[in-house]
Amino acid sequence: MPHFFSDGHELVYQDEGSGDPILLVHGFASNRTINWVYPGWVETLVKAGRRVIIFDNRGHGESAKFYDPEEYRLTSMAEDARALLDHLSIERADVMGYSMGARIAAVLTIRHPDRVRSLVLGGVGQNLMTGGGSPEVIASALEAQTLAEVSDPNGRAFRQFAEQTKSDRKALAACMRGFRQAVSEEELGRILQPVLIAVGTRDKIAAGAHDLAKLIPNATVVDIPNRDHMVAVGDLVFKKAVVDFLAKRT
Repeated sequence: MPHFFSDGHELVYQDEGSGDPILLVHGFASNRTINWVYPGWVETLVKAGRRVIIFDNRGHGESAKFYDPEEYRLTSMAEDARALLDHLSIERADVMGYSMGARIAAVLTIRHPDRVRSLVLGGVGQNLMTGGGSPEVIASALEAQTLAEVSDPNGRAFRQFAEQTKSDRKALAACMRGFRQAVSEEELGRILQPVLIAVGTRDKIAAGAHDLAKLIPNATVVDIPNRDHMVAVGDLVFKKAVVDFLAKRT
């Protein structure tokens, strides 16, 4: 599998199709295959005439693992995405992220606005500003000896998902503690690219999509009907909205 280096760390990626490039950034406890290949995103975007680039974030999939939360700061993970664009000699790309990947994509855009043509933020709402969630509860659930020890519903959901994906749970616990930095209203106001925000109507993790859109000058929202955080990512409404949104950039 192709790989690149970011700050000396080896990360794995795939590069499919041809045309205008789009970089996809997966969510927490997922990986490039589960987030983007299995739900049909790569196939959909390649058919739409796109060059699709996916990679495993640090701590995930086949990429390098770390056990210090400081290794998973959003700025470091955003620089991984920038390093991949550099590795592929891509000056500017459309970027889409889901959940944690949306946070990374937003920070990439804020830090390197010249590298991002447009931005899709999936599975994230107003909690992008606050850091959101209960990271210690989820981290502790990942570190528990058995699933039976985990009583918190969110903790159980992420623990079960991590087990299904055969992830390194200790690395994920460090990641959960490390990436939850807030993004300020002032920073969001500096995102001038066209932005599409997509969230399931039953998504309790990513509430506040419309409130988030009010803080980003050129943002629009698509509500994904009757989908929660875990299943919205593969929804046909989401895919059509993204393909239509990207078509306006050609």
